[in-house]
Amino acid sequence: MSAADPAFPGPESDPAELATLRALVEGTAQAIGEDFFRALVGNLARATGAAGAFVAEFAADRTQVRSLAFWMDGAFLDTQSWALADTPCEIVLSGQLCHYPAGVSRRFPKEEGVESYLGVPLRDADGAVLGHLAVFDRREMPPEPRLLYTFQIFAARAAAELARLGVVRRLEASEQRFRDLYEEAPIAYVHEDLESRFVSANRAAQRILGLKPEEVPGFVGLSLVPDHPEAQRRAEAAFAALGRGTDTGGVILELRRKDDGRPVWIEWWSRPEPEGRYTRTMFLDITDRVLMEREQARLQAQNRYLREELQAAHGFEDIVGQSPAIRALLAHIRKVAGTDTSVLIQGESGTGKELVARAIHAASPRRDKPLVKLNCAALPTGLVESELFGHEKGAFTGAVARRVGRFELADGGTLFLDEVGELPLDVQAKLLRVLQEREFDRVGGQSPVKVDVRVIAATNRDLARAVADKTFRDDLYYRLNVFPVATPPLRERAGDIPWLVQFMIDKFAPRLGRRIDGIGAASLGRLQTYPWPGNIRELENVIERAIILADGPMLEIGPDLLPGAVAPAPVTDPSLEAVEREHIAAVLRDTDGVIEGPGGAAKVLGLHPSTLRYRMKKLGLR
Repeated sequence: MSAADPAFPGPESDPAELATLRALVEGTAQAIGEDFFRALVGNLARATGAAGAFVAEFAADRTQVRSLAFWMDGAFLDTQSWALADTPCEIVLSGQLCHYPAGVSRRFPKEEGVESYLGVPLRDADGAVLGHLAVFDRREMPPEPRLLYTFQIFAARAAAELARLGVVRRLEASEQRFRDLYEEAPIAYVHEDLESRFVSANRAAQRILGLKPEEVPGFVGLSLVPDHPEAQRRAEAAFAALGRGTDTGGVILELRRKDDGRPVWIEWWSRPEPEGRYTRTMFLDITDRVLMEREQARLQAQNRYLREELQAAHGFEDIVGQSPAIRALLAHIRKVAGTDTSVLIQGESGTGKELVARAIHAASPRRDKPLVKLNCAALPTGLVESELFGHEKGAFTGAVARRVGRFELADGGTLFLDEVGELPLDVQAKLLRVLQEREFDRVGGQSPVKVDVRVIAATNRDLARAVADKTFRDDLYYRLNVFPVATPPLRERAGDIPWLVQFMIDKFAPRLGRRIDGIGAASLGRLQTYPWPGNIRELENVIERAIILADGPMLEIGPDLLPGAVAPAPVTDPSLEAVEREHIAAVLRDTDGVIEGPGGAAKVLGLHPSTLRYRMKKLGLR
């Protein structure tokens, strides 16, 4: 018995032996893979006269071996696996040729009935042992040169095939991984030609486009483009760019699904392959995003339309009412808004002077610039000048940094000076300078600051009397009072109270989590007879408090909420609808039943004619 790597002489040049070798080579030359290994071991066993032959590969953990082909007693056996320990194959694993001419079963008890064994390692190009080729017999196997030479030839061929098979397996595994990524990717992938004929499409693409797997090969993607000019133009431009060899990315295309015709929007990227015949395309389904953007645009357009309608009907959305006093106020706002004239808004506290200032600014050419507000009565006297004009660092104790004043903040826009009658006389002089020269000095500053600001002032004081009392400068008064606007007290516009109440219910009820369907006629009458010394601000407080205290969907204003209010005469219909019906009927009588036109009821009520007709039909008015 001999072991690894004996020195064997070369083959003898026997013509019969050469013919045998030639037959063996030709018998395996055309086969690959499993067929090659079966042909190899079968021919090898017959050529050597051995009872068995096999070719096997080692497992990754190098403790097991698995046959690729196994020949025994004239027939092929099924795939065999066995442990390497205590077998002749274990020596081959170390990379050595192993030859036991006799005594195998005595040396390796697991190899019962085997007398001789010859195994040779199969190496790859880097010298790593991949497996081994072996023959075994029940008889002794002398170390004949012809046997060993034959083994060396076929071992080299088997090693090359085993290495090739390993590469193929790795390629197949890699291809399968990429195929899985391709098929299961959330992004749609399509392989298509320059005419958009599909070669393949992954599942995401099929799902987005409404295609069945059998419909993919040869399907023309451009057939999904809807027949309207913009969609066709975008698709044609994208494919024309591909035809010029240009990568195309981020194009938004509108399509129609193949199965049900539903619209679908995709964001599309495509790149021509080097030979210029096919493209690699991927796209994302952005249908939800497009539909959401369209809905947002629709809602924005609707909102603009409703605002325009509201402004056309009521003048400005936050100024509610249809009384003659409110209509006159809105007319003044419209006339002065388009100018840069200074406006002085006078009225009692709570009458909405700030709303008027905001309405003038919103309707002016300065609407895109800021509206800056300063309540002159809310600041200590010593800080008013700094708030208006700003100050430099170190101008006074506590001035640790430069401060920008309200005039600079309002540059290009509008400055609203509420309670302007409370300004100290020294600050009034500086305000007059800004109005006259459009410049001012910061507190502690050395150079004037130029500004372009429109000033709207408001006060609840009688400034004419303040001028007479020398507490307000007459020149400043005349500068501010170029266009006076008066806000009417609520007691002078009792007819607007139903409108105001509904506006406040719509404003406060959702915020407070209450459902309020209307207000009782008795309560509404009580509101209309109350003098409202606090004006609209007081009405807001009463309505908000009543909503909080409400036990049902109808709002009730009891005497406890309005002490001193005159109880209204009883009415037969206590609903807000009856009040609305009577109000519309009165306007129709005043306009002789005319609905449309400058003097029509719709214009007077501040409603669109179709809205008025709908309300008339609902209220039973003709």
